Amino acid sequence: MKQISYFLTIFCLLTGWLTASAQVFKNSDLTISKLEDHVWVVETTDKTTMYIIEGNDKAMLIDTGTKCEKLDEVVRTITKKPLYVVITHAHGDHDGNIGYFKEIYLHPADTILLGKSYKGIVHFVKDGDVFDLGGKKIEVSHMPAHTPGSIVLLDRQAGTCYSGDAFGSGQVWLQLRPYSPMKTYISSCKKMEKLMDAGITKVYCGHYPYVKKAYNKQYITEMRTLAEALVDGTAPEAKPHPQKVSIGSDHPMMVTLGEATIVFDPEHIK
Repeated sequence: MKQISYFLTIFCLLTGWLTASAQVFKNSDLTISKLEDHVWVVETTDKTTMYIIEGNDKAMLIDTGTKCEKLDEVVRTITKKPLYVVITHAHGDHDGNIGYFKEIYLHPADTILLGKSYKGIVHFVKDGDVFDLGGKKIEVSHMPAHTPGSIVLLDRQAGTCYSGDAFGSGQVWLQLRPYSPMKTYISSCKKMEKLMDAGITKVYCGHYPYVKKAYNKQYITEMRTLAEALVDGTAPEAKPHPQKVSIGSDHPMMVTLGEATIVFDPEHIK
């Protein structure tokens, strides 16, 4: 028994050391950890998420979180290379620090949500656009429903997708204005499933601290199946969602299948 206890102690210490060793930066606002080769995840204390991707020549920051002091300087602790700042969608928990950057990239359909206080240059992206970082290419894929201009960013060579809130982080919010028909979300799920059939194996979501993992195709399929059931009236019994937000439905409902939960407005399914 003593020997077993000894090995358990060593295992726990080693596991803790490995977890700590992945962390490369921390301050009162956020923690940055190595996620994959040349990829870092930025987790804020209020559970928003950014990703930093570095190529041979350039780097990319995906989203800018909420309130993170001197985010531009923080990113420079990870990479000094010229930086693309790409916003997956224009909600405050994903574009909250764009003011630290002179230029951002965004889908034009989300300009309706972009705050007017930003004084920098906004470059518009479209489905199929590619950012060449040097030895690493990141492709834009338009996935509307959560917002009209929601995009995901694909690293086809690595088999990786950075999805923002397009498919949620366990639950996707489709109860927000401007509303999209549930069929729009179904189309986005089907598009993502095809991408995963073609080689994307990991979906890193927009609120990584809640899940601490990449999603697989089963998760996307559960989302699509659930959305289809809402449209045809065969979904499991829905329950009131406990959280209301200023740009959302007054009576949000939620329904779950497997790992997937859809938060929706019953009056805007079709």
